[in-house]
Amino acid sequence: MPQITVTLAEGRTPEQIRTLQHEVHEAVLRSIDTRPEYIRIVVHEVPATHWATGDTTIAEMRAATRTTAERELS
Repeated sequence: MPQITVTLAEGRTPEQIRTLQHEVHEAVLRSIDTRPEYIRIVVHEVPATHWATGDTTIAEMRAATRTTAERELS
């Protein structure tokens, strides 16, 4: 039984997560010989303040992007 774990920064809609689950499920079916009901997909959402890359959290990156966009509009 394949089990796939996906870790994302929080902020997606339930519809986006459901679409992701569907697309991953389909990719597994195309890639390996297994039955559809055997595929397990777990999505973990991590708070944007708890995920850092290069010592900058995703929340900080998003805030910087918003600030830049706001400056460009004014």
